Amino acid sequence: MTKKILMLGWEFPPLINGGLGIACYGIAKALAKKADVSLIIPKAETNFVVENVELIGLNDTRTEELVNDKALLDFKDFLEVDYVKANIMPYQSVKTKSPATTEKKELKYLDDLNFFKHEDVYGGDILSNVMKYTNAAVHIALNKEFDVIHAHDWMTFFAGMQIKSLTGKPLVLHVHSTEVDRSSADNKGVVYEIERKGFEEANAIIAVSQFTANVIEEHYHIDGAKIKVCHNGIDRTETFRKARINGEKLVLYLGRLVSQKGPEFFLQTATKVIEEIPEVRFVMAGTGDSLKHLIEEGASRQIGSKFHFTGFLNQEKVKQLYSMADVYVMPSVSEPFGLSALEAAQFGVPCVLSKQSGVSEVMPNALLADFWDTDLMARHIVDLLRNRILKDYVVNTTYNDIENLTWDNTAEKILKVLQEL
Repeated sequence: MTKKILMLGWEFPPLINGGLGIACYGIAKALAKKADVSLIIPKAETNFVVENVELIGLNDTRTEELVNDKALLDFKDFLEVDYVKANIMPYQSVKTKSPATTEKKELKYLDDLNFFKHEDVYGGDILSNVMKYTNAAVHIALNKEFDVIHAHDWMTFFAGMQIKSLTGKPLVLHVHSTEVDRSSADNKGVVYEIERKGFEEANAIIAVSQFTANVIEEHYHIDGAKIKVCHNGIDRTETFRKARINGEKLVLYLGRLVSQKGPEFFLQTATKVIEEIPEVRFVMAGTGDSLKHLIEEGASRQIGSKFHFTGFLNQEKVKQLYSMADVYVMPSVSEPFGLSALEAAQFGVPCVLSKQSGVSEVMPNALLADFWDTDLMARHIVDLLRNRILKDYVVNTTYNDIENLTWDNTAEKILKVLQEL
């Protein structure tokens, strides 16, 4: 019998902020080949349709306002712990697809939650936004038929818990990142508590890496038998190489400029590389709270002329960077997975990865270093820039390592977890 999956998501194309949206898209698209998938998200673009996936955007949904809903009352209980600001950057637009032939099903209730039509639904007070999402998602779920709840990251966990409580359906939590990754093990505010309670109540937990599974087991005290590892996949894309005019080598960092991603360690590493090879340019693609500090720090180290900060880039611009890069560096302090490393490897770019990353589990032939070991990280970069034999070896073996990392294979593993409940 075909499994009916109620998926709860927060990010989804064409409006994305990072790896979460890309992963949810890949998973939903692949699962829909073998199961019936309904996906509830805060905002959906009317001209973006995924084959065989029922996309339910709350911006296009009419629902009752649930003033006394139990979900709201339970959520308020969490607010008694230390309040943690957890704003999520607004989604960035990317190219949309043409509409498919399926007709959108309108859900008719009493009041329209105009909130979800607002452009800033993913910014501002994220806890308030999550509360609104929870109430709406619960109401929609009670009017649908499904076998299992599949919720992605903490923003949807509370909705998942409430739906499980009201329907008795099994709950699977898919963990792409934890508060321990984003903040620290010592920062146990409301987001951590939502995650912990969700992990306790879930029937199963899917982690995107063994690294993440270990974090959940160690820092949330969850039985490891409950956690299943399903590594992310990647969509195959047409790759190309683009020659640079000035002949300088290019070392690439791609990701949010926040402490979790280790941009400061990239800067320290770059300083050491430039001491050996002055003709190198470092590109930091992304935006975040650390941008101003990084620019100032680069200037104080007198390497500002060697750095280029691009800000947020769409997928086409990212591909252009991959096509020109000589080395890709991921110096993350705590990286649950790291999809961009797979993308770089697919473009034939050798990767230097933090050992504190999930993606290193599926790229054993990449060069690895602890995030704090900037001496070794710099040594790896210099060796790849100078030693063509080493570079070719890393590129070729890594490409073979990721050959079977497809979303279809990831979906097979996820479906196995869902079917065992």
